[in-house]
Amino acid sequence: MSGTAGQAGVAAGARAATPPSEALTRALLASVFVVAACGLVYELIAAAASTYLLGDSITQFSVVIGVYLAAMGVGSWLSKHVERGLVARFIDIELMIAVLGGFSAAVMFLAFAYAGPGFRVVLYALVVLVGILVGLEIPLVMRILSERLGLKDLVAQVLTFDYLGALAVSIAFPLVLVPHLGLIRTAFLFGFMNAVVALWAAWIFRARLASARAVAARCLAVTAVLAGGFAGAERLTHFAENQLYADQIVYAETSRYQRIVVTRWRDDLRLYLNGNLQFSSLDEYRYHEALVHPGLAGLPARRVLVLGGGDGLAVREILRYPQVESVTLVDLDPAMTRLFSQAPVLRALNRDSLLDPKVKVVNEDAFKWLEASREQFDFVVADFPDPSNHSLGKLYTASFYEVLRRRLSAHGRVVIQSTSPLYARRSFWCVVTTLESVGFSVAPYHALVPSFGEWGYIIASNAPYAPPERYPEGLRFVTPAMNPALFGFPKDMSRLPAEVNRLNNQVLVQYFESEWRRGISE
Repeated sequence: MSGTAGQAGVAAGARAATPPSEALTRALLASVFVVAACGLVYELIAAAASTYLLGDSITQFSVVIGVYLAAMGVGSWLSKHVERGLVARFIDIELMIAVLGGFSAAVMFLAFAYAGPGFRVVLYALVVLVGILVGLEIPLVMRILSERLGLKDLVAQVLTFDYLGALAVSIAFPLVLVPHLGLIRTAFLFGFMNAVVALWAAWIFRARLASARAVAARCLAVTAVLAGGFAGAERLTHFAENQLYADQIVYAETSRYQRIVVTRWRDDLRLYLNGNLQFSSLDEYRYHEALVHPGLAGLPARRVLVLGGGDGLAVREILRYPQVESVTLVDLDPAMTRLFSQAPVLRALNRDSLLDPKVKVVNEDAFKWLEASREQFDFVVADFPDPSNHSLGKLYTASFYEVLRRRLSAHGRVVIQSTSPLYARRSFWCVVTTLESVGFSVAPYHALVPSFGEWGYIIASNAPYAPPERYPEGLRFVTPAMNPALFGFPKDMSRLPAEVNRLNNQVLVQYFESEWRRGISE
């Protein structure tokens, strides 16, 4: 953009020699809309992929966007060194963006599978290269348009179409593109659009190109490759994901909220959300028995609430209690509850718990639903994914627990899955501290789940807790004799001082990311 002012003197003479074409000008401005949309979508794809693969959405989005914008600034500065052959350079840049941006998502997923620690190098190399090229685009378009528009109209109209393109894709990305196309296919689609802009520019400016046929051939070749990539994106997605997971993928879906993958090896079914293991069918009974029964056994609970747990496995354990009259399951993602209500092998695993007439399924944000609800519950299970990012971390805050406490009956209890007290020790005790800060009496405990290692839970109530003397018949794991081991903590899992997790600081997310990155806590 900085080179635009220097074109003002040339523009008047150019307009005298070449009468302005209103249709052509509008077409050029439309290309600004397209290239702006493409530029932003690559930025969003990089940020989303890094969040899926590395966690901590705020950190990843912030760093990726910051680096991308800085790279665009470098590209804008470099544009002043392009002095001749503006149209040819613009076409070359569009083709480079088309290839890099179009293949960016696939390259990132494969790099994560094969490069290990080198993934970040690949990620930021792509972000910098695409950012520099996108930074070159708009200044060159403005200089080409300066032959047809005065400076005032040029700046106003180019920036208007630039911002409108960014607005359109920022709305479409989470609502349409990711849920329906996924990251890899979205990248190919917008790479294809960049290549089409280059092809279109080669045609309308063919008289100004020294070798118009060769340029058009390059454009057609890149367009064809990206169209092929879009058509074969599903296969490429499966190939990339097969490198991420050791076992055969039997189901994969990108919902509006997350990537859902189910794998199978012999009799072992595993559920992954955004690449993170949620359960293994070989030992999930340990996790879910420990989650539900120490809090529910011996409690005269009639109304039960499950937050998260869209797989229906916690509900399966709750339905062992005949005194339970109703179970309300609140899970954000309808794709999860639909999958575990329809897939025969998963229905067998949860024993059709989501189809039980006692069970009501609600697909809403748990925080918002709790705030709006006026119902009272005798037992609540909070079975959320670990607080690996701020959107999940809010479900472990003092604000959330204050709302939750208002929904609890006088004799009621809450049980919360609380990550590993061994591998994320301070994170676990942070949840304990946060529950205590809102007035709960807490009883932390832990159990060994082979797929996860030592795993932590917390029972919170308005009165002191005593472990049950009896459990339901037919359990495979928890027994009254285990209670001392469940509720006792060895030295390496004993309490650590931790801050209260609040909405405005989300310290738990910082603890969690630091501890899991380190591998084992102090």
